[in-house]
Parts: sequence; C-alpha cells; structure tokens
Amino acid sequence: MPFAGRRVALVHDWLTGMRGGEWCLDVFCELLPEATIFTLLHLPGRVSRRIESMKIRASFIGKLPGARSFHQRYLPLFPFAIERFDLSEFDFVLSSSHCVAKGAAARRGRRHVCYCHTPMRYVWEFYDDYFANPRTGRLTRLVMPRVAEYLRRWDARTASRVDRFVANSAHIAQRIRRAYGRDAEVVHPPVDVARFRSGLPREDYFLVLSALVPYKKVELAVRAFNETKLPLVVAGRGPERAHLENLAGPNIRFEGWLGEEERVDLLGRARALVFPGVEDFGIVPLEAMASGCPVIAFRAGGALETVIEKGREESGAPTGLFFDRQDPESLIDAVRRFRPSDFDPEKLRAHALRFDRGVFLEKILHLLRQEESLLV
Repeated sequence: MPFAGRRVALVHDWLTGMRGGEWCLDVFCELLPEATIFTLLHLPGRVSRRIESMKIRASFIGKLPGARSFHQRYLPLFPFAIERFDLSEFDFVLSSSHCVAKGAAARRGRRHVCYCHTPMRYVWEFYDDYFANPRTGRLTRLVMPRVAEYLRRWDARTASRVDRFVANSAHIAQRIRRAYGRDAEVVHPPVDVARFRSGLPREDYFLVLSALVPYKKVELAVRAFNETKLPLVVAGRGPERAHLENLAGPNIRFEGWLGEEERVDLLGRARALVFPGVEDFGIVPLEAMASGCPVIAFRAGGALETVIEKGREESGAPTGLFFDRQDPESLIDAVRRFRPSDFDPEKLRAHALRFDRGVFLEKILHLLRQEESLLV
C-alpha cells in the first residue's frame, strides 16, 4: 500500500450517505486503510462498512441544533469548521471536496492533493437553484448574497492550499480553471459494475434516482411526466420531496431513500433513467448502464462524457439520448423519441465497465505512488 508507515489525512465534506463522492472515498480508504478521515459531519451507519471502519474525526457542526437533518443551514460556518482541524501531524493530505474540504490546511512543506467534485457548488454555478428559487425564504434572500460573496472569496483564496487538483470530469476541470485559475487532470469517478444486474425483466416505468434538491431539476421530470401520464418512479430523499409530491400526478410514485438491493432492482427493471440536471459527472447514469438501462439526459455537464447518442456510433454503441432545453416540452419530446429497441443491454453494461471501480482504483493508486515519491 502507498504511504506505508506515513500519517495520511483524508478530508471529506460530510458523511451522511453513499453518493458519488462517498464511493470515491471508499476507494481512497481501501488504498489508505491507516488514514484518518476528517469531516464536518458524520452520521454513523449511513456510509459503507469500509468508511465506517476508519478513524473518523468530525467537527462541531454535528453538535449544532438540527444539523443531523439540515446541516446545509450552517453553510456560513463550514470554512471555520474545516480550518479548525489540526493536520500538522500528517505527512500527506488527500481531500475529497465539493464544498469546503479542499480548504483544509496541510502542514507547511507537506503535499495536499484535492480530488475535486466541483468548486463549492452552493455559491458558484448553482447559487440561484439553492438560494433564489421560489421557495427560498425572505431572510435567506436578504442575507445570502453577502454570505455567498464571502464564501466565493474564501473558496478562491484557499485553492492555494492545494498542490495538485484532480477533477472528476473534463466539465469540472473547466470549472476549476474558471473559479481557481488552476489546471486539473481528470480521473473519472468509479461505478462498481459488479453491484448491478442487467438481466432482469424490464417493466414499464421510467426512473429518477436523485437527491431531492433544487439543482437536480427533479421538478422538471415531474412536470413532464404529469403531461405524458407515463409511469415515473422518483427515488431519493431531500428537502424538495414535499413540494414534488404535491406537484405530482397519480402516475408518479415516490420511493424515498433506497437500500442497496432496492436500488439495484429499480435500476435493473426500469425502462429508462431520466437525468434532468447538470451534473459534475454523474455516477447514476453509469449505474443505469451497468444495469442495462438506457439514459435520457439533459445535454450538459458530465453526462456528455458518458452518454452516447444513437447516430454517434463512432464513440461506441448508443447508451441514451439527450434533450436540449431544461423545460418539460424538451424532455417530453425526448421521451416520445425513446425506443428501447435502440439499445443493447449488454453493450450498455460494457460501456459502464470503462468506468469500473477497478479502473478508478488503478488510476488513484498510480497518483498516490507519484505523490509518495515526492516525500522527503
């Protein structure tokens, strides 16, 4: 293992569930089993056994009122919390950051590599989705512009604490360049293809599998399927759920948070995955492909690096189709154009294998060995 006998810190924004960033962290923990994880908030039992088995140090954020359910309300305190971690005893720092983790400070002269899922999502590209949507409270609308400006300055300034940026997609590498003025190499995050099954009988429903937060644009899918009357299953949890349920017609079913087997089963039986947001990369479309399930995605963000349209066979067998505007009409048009016979489940799964967990592990292992060679 790399860094044997060395003290390594892993810094991750929060441990509240297994999403794309946590599956990356799971690989980091496999390669660095003696490392210590530093995180703003840890909800025991919500992440993988491998992560739970690590030494974990959580900040004071988890002790604040309501933080277990609504930790994002303490966003203005996150920079202070991450900077309070004392990393002076560690020889190497690897941060996994979509919010403030990359702002942790390694000891002077020690290396800090950031695997960046995005520059702070809440105050750059997705500020309006979080803080200027119709359900944003009046006080938030009044206060957040100044808070966001402070957080942008902090986020840009603390980029200098990172020696090497690794982006999870070419899309995010461009964001890093815009926000921080830094270059980043690209290592796509992993999908554990072996966890998914492609031979299950298909059923008639379309599927949205997502956190229910504004920037995911689940409302767009709900409005579109209200019009089509086709069956839609929405699986996930988040602050938007009550609003979405009130909006949804009888053809739309909400499943809440899924266990592992439920997730595998829903993906394995869905007619297609609907992916309406702009994602940093997007592991869920690859999980769908690993299940033999094609994808209907908005033409932007990380989906451009994984979804292959029919007619673009020079890039490989088709894995889905795109819609071009984030409005119900454009998505409805894509749903009507969708033909299951255009997609081969085994070729979908073969495409997902290009992003398999083992591929990611080997690339990160190579990176860690490069970094280890720089230690004095």
